[in-house]
Amino acid sequence: MQMHDKPEVNINWFPGHMAKAQRMIREHLKLVDVVIELLDARIPLSSANPVIHEIIDNKPRLVALNKADLAEPDRTTRWLAHFREQGLPVVALDSMTGKGSKALVSRVEQLAGDKIAALVAKGINPRAVRAMILGIPNVGKSSLINRLLGTATVRTADKPGVTRGKQWIKIGKNLELLDTPGVLWPKFEDPEVGFKLAVTGAINDEVYDREKVMAKLLAVLRENYSERLTVRYKLTPPLPEDSSALLALIGAKRGCLRSGGLIDDEKARRIILNEFRSGKLGQFTLDDIQ
Repeated sequence: MQMHDKPEVNINWFPGHMAKAQRMIREHLKLVDVVIELLDARIPLSSANPVIHEIIDNKPRLVALNKADLAEPDRTTRWLAHFREQGLPVVALDSMTGKGSKALVSRVEQLAGDKIAALVAKGINPRAVRAMILGIPNVGKSSLINRLLGTATVRTADKPGVTRGKQWIKIGKNLELLDTPGVLWPKFEDPEVGFKLAVTGAINDEVYDREKVMAKLLAVLRENYSERLTVRYKLTPPLPEDSSALLALIGAKRGCLRSGGLIDDEKARRIILNEFRSGKLGQFTLDDIQ
């Protein structure tokens, strides 16, 4: 994925409720047997929160690549292999259809097997496995829990940061989940990480420079996926190298016009960003294995 020589995007976003969530996670970690780290399959590296790694310490951890339906399948396969090479159990998920959720539950129960067996050996009656789901905002935690439950009982939203507080959720007879708010880290040291978090929806759209982010996204798409842009927006190649000119072309094709025939750039940006996030522009994986 080529992203060099693109407009630099610097984003820092750490709402107060996220600092509170970190404290809550630390306080409740002792209650769980397994930590499920939910990552975005489109950005498995950029959506991995180093703060979470510090918090969970030596707890058994399962990596779950969510939104795999929006990522490039061959690259997801390589990412799965990469995590396994690191000695980490990992599953791919599509929380909207439920694909992979049974494998997730099975792996969680396996990872907690020694802990439950130790309790039984001490004369304590067997209990349900307790797991904590951690991840950045808008990675799909609530949607996954709803899928596991088979009903929409956990509040979800398209905007990051909607889930509040903690909820214990019973999944069948053998699993209890502690849902937690999404947690971002205080500073994105790599501007590329901030960019990827922004375009995939982990950061509230109101707190970053949408013009710069979309200029960079269009540059990335033109360089790596020009055919998709050509087909989706009925453009005639070659595409202009200037992102502003490309935005104007797409805006004209989509009827994003203001009085006087001027292009409504902001409306065009919203259309492109929504179609990128929803999969209408195809499947994308923005992170390369280092």
